[in-house]
Order: sequence, then structure tokens, then C-alpha cells
Amino acid sequence: MGRVGARGTVMLLLAFGAGLGSLAYAQRGGGEFMNIPPRFAPDPMPDRNFAVCRIMYDSVRREPAGGGWRTDYPYGEINLSTRVSELTRTRISRRNGEPSHYVVRLTDDALFGCPFTLASDVGTIGLSDDEAARLRTYLLKGGFLWVDDFWGSAAWEQWALEIGKVLDPVTYPIEDVPLSDPIFRAQFLVTHVPQITNIGFWRRSGGLETRERDDDSPYASFRAIRDQKGRIMVVMTYNTDVADSWEREGEDPEFFEQFSPAGYALGINVLLHAMTH
Repeated sequence: MGRVGARGTVMLLLAFGAGLGSLAYAQRGGGEFMNIPPRFAPDPMPDRNFAVCRIMYDSVRREPAGGGWRTDYPYGEINLSTRVSELTRTRISRRNGEPSHYVVRLTDDALFGCPFTLASDVGTIGLSDDEAARLRTYLLKGGFLWVDDFWGSAAWEQWALEIGKVLDPVTYPIEDVPLSDPIFRAQFLVTHVPQITNIGFWRRSGGLETRERDDDSPYASFRAIRDQKGRIMVVMTYNTDVADSWEREGEDPEFFEQFSPAGYALGINVLLHAMTH
């Protein structure tokens, strides 16, 4: 399990204990890949407050228990935005009282109004030439992408192939981010990249196993691509499902205790770093 600094752990647990009202959002996230219609990002955005945009993409292969672009949608981003509003001073965009959350195609003009994009199960992603070009332009213009929840060597190879169409790997190499990087202490002191499994796998293992691909996923990695000035453009949380610690936080107290504080600490750090760099 991931660890956060003592002060961060206390802050998170106190906030979660006092803020049970926000679990109303989490408790609606119980189904695997619920068929909720996508709420497409408007152009322009309705306000300048923070909102997550999830990337819609075509899957060209399948992964066990994967849901393609819908994985962890929409309660991963709803719950993350809720906790960000509770634990930071970030202004969150809202619609009818609920944190705004959007889906965006890479060919949509609305992409360039998204401050923060997220994609899950990217070991199945396939990008057209037009999509790759648009994502390249978005990232080099200051955009930010976090990809999460892809496991094992086959998924990594697929993702590396597709992101290589977007950003030339010679000019923009993928790197393992050291724990000394400022992203790990943007608000909470994160001292270990947590390996978080989806709640179904966790239950089937009796709460004892986190390696969804056994020896092909021995530990979680935090990788990134930077622009030529050193700004992180793409974050990759590989061999871990950080968003499940947000999406499923209200379903099982033991799952919450084991994974959610570390998952939120990392999530809030990444979000704050993206907004300030």
C-alpha cells in the first residue's frame, strides 16, 4: 500500500470522517462500467473553474476486466473533484450541485478548453493520425493528460506504441519519475507509488493481492513525459488503478481504508501540480 506523510494521513482521514455527505456521490458508483451516457464537453466551457475531461477513444484490443474509455467513468472524476474541493482551495465547476465532469473526443475543439484530461485502460487504445496530431497539439500548448489502470507488458507495449505516434519518443522520452520530484509533495508527502487493484479483484483475492497480472505486474510505476522545458505533459500510473480508490470509496470500509487515502493523496498532488506548472 502507498504511504503518505503523517500530517497528510491525518488530514485525509479527518476530512473523510467529517465529510461523509460526499459519499452520496461515491455510493452511486457501484456498477462495473455502468452505461451512463457521456456528457460531452461544451465549447466554450461554462466557467473557468476546474473540471476533469475524460478522453473518449476506440479500443483496438481487450484487457481482462477492462472497460475501454468508460473505465471508472464518471464516479472516479466526480469523487476526486469532491475531495479536491474539500481538501484544497481549488474552485470546482458544478452542475446542479454535482462536480462537472465531461467526455471529450480528441478531434473535438472542446479539448482545448479542458485543463486536465484523464484516460483509463489505455492498454487497449488506438489512435488515428488525426487524433494523435490533435493530442500532440493539445499537450504542447500546455495541456495535461493522466493515463491510469493498465496492467502488464502487453498493455504497456500498446500504450507506448500509441503515445509514440503523439510525441516522438526520441525527443520526448518516457521516464520513471523519482520520489524526490515536486509532484510527490504538491500538498501531501507521497513516499511510495501505491499499487491499487480494482475492488472486484481485491474481493476475489480476499483483500490480500494487488497484482492484477501476477508476476507481469509486480509493482506500480509512476512515469511521465516532459516538454523541452521540463514541464510534465503526460503522467502514467502503470500496474495500478488509482481511480478505483476514488470511484469505489463508499462501497467497502476496508477497501477505503487500504487504498483511498493513498489514492487521493496522489490524485490531489497530480492535479495541483498540473494546474500550477
